[in-house]
Amino acid sequence: MEQVREAAETEAINVFAANLKDLLLLAPAGPRPTLGLDPGLRTGVKVAVIDGTGQVAGHGAIFPHAPQNQWDRSIEQLAAWCREYKIELVAIGNGTASRETEKLVGDLSKRYPELKLARIVVSESGASVYSASEFASKELPDLDVTIRGAVSIARRLQDPLAELVKIEPKSIGVGQYQHDVSQVQLSRSLDAVVEDCVNGVGVDLNTASAPLLARVSGLNQTIAQNIIEFRNQNGMFRNRKQLLKVTRLGDRTFEQAAGFLRIAGGENPLDRSSVHPEAYGVVEAIARKNNREVGDIIGDSSFLRGLNPQDYVTEQFGLPTIKDIISELEKPGRDPRPEFRFASFEEGVETLSDLKPGMVLEGSVTNVTNFGAFVDIGVHQDGLVHISALSHTFVKDPREVVKAGDIVKVKVMDVDIPRKRIALTMRMDDQPGEKNEGKPMAANRSGASRKGGNRNAGNGGSGQKSPQGAMAGALAQALASARKDS
Repeated sequence: MEQVREAAETEAINVFAANLKDLLLLAPAGPRPTLGLDPGLRTGVKVAVIDGTGQVAGHGAIFPHAPQNQWDRSIEQLAAWCREYKIELVAIGNGTASRETEKLVGDLSKRYPELKLARIVVSESGASVYSASEFASKELPDLDVTIRGAVSIARRLQDPLAELVKIEPKSIGVGQYQHDVSQVQLSRSLDAVVEDCVNGVGVDLNTASAPLLARVSGLNQTIAQNIIEFRNQNGMFRNRKQLLKVTRLGDRTFEQAAGFLRIAGGENPLDRSSVHPEAYGVVEAIARKNNREVGDIIGDSSFLRGLNPQDYVTEQFGLPTIKDIISELEKPGRDPRPEFRFASFEEGVETLSDLKPGMVLEGSVTNVTNFGAFVDIGVHQDGLVHISALSHTFVKDPREVVKAGDIVKVKVMDVDIPRKRIALTMRMDDQPGEKNEGKPMAANRSGASRKGGNRNAGNGGSGQKSPQGAMAGALAQALASARKDS
């Protein structure tokens, strides 16, 4: 029985790790001026103005909803911020009053189409955890906790990875039975995922926060903070060699971290690539042999593809390394994350009661479990696409079809308002009322409360944590798998 439990824990941890990776590698909107809105009813909508570099340029609160009902006044205030700061994106948290606030921004766009605003609903899971954290207090000491939440919502639209690393991974809420597994193993696994994602994308040395720098291979919290202090005292880094002047950052640490730290517009064009400083000599040899300048060959695809990598192999750098260097030179510092896209929620569909069987809606995948995928369709309650309704073909693992952050089309199959459950399908020819052997409604365990932030699949439809039921489900699944294998 103990072995079965261990297998169930391992599977649950793997699911969480895979979802976390997908979430961290969501497409960034980029350095575009953004308005972050943390929706609320009685307490108002908190507003944060974030410039293209992620800095807070302004903040405040508006009260468009009941009981104040300052709709027109709120629109005029938002319009003033958008004009003053040349806002391009509006990030709206998906908590209470999210759809009402999205409607407000829609009205703003209709009244002032010249603003050309794009409004995107952003998951605010973990934002409250960040707002009350020690790091947030140091990073935004002059801002109220509620405003910090709006700042986080805007920044996670600009760059999800850079913002989400500030939050304890377990607080992001994309797991399965996460409270019932070994917390030590879970933390170790999630930390490894975060580090892999950070190193895979790379970090801008001149704009990165201390939590982001601390996730770079070879660095820790102390060295990351020392880098920030060096930057504050000496200005922006001009080349990677300056890292050796940072307190406690020695040759060994430099060797591990330098390739993941990028400098845009520095003295050496190679500093914005993932080419390690130790390999700069290879690039210089390529340029010298072809009578070119290093800066000229970077990005020159036709020239680079015409090279014979074997000509530049040395005792220190073998053929695979040379090929990797040439490939990196072709697209230096390229971001492996996908192109930015966002879901467009249906107008007039804002609550569970607005849903009707047969509706086809667009939504964003928020969580993927072994029994299906949860999709945010803009009604403060995620719906479940059961594994049997993901595709017409047999699906062994839902992540073969969808992953967290995907934009998908779904059809509403059933709505249980009292229990706050929504059954969805991605098979557009499915008809409501038809028998579905997967029984998606029975399997819906979204742990549904929006505002709680941590929608922990497996915790029961009421949103209350049920460790016994959750682990029982995992054990049953592992036992069934074990019997099948035997």
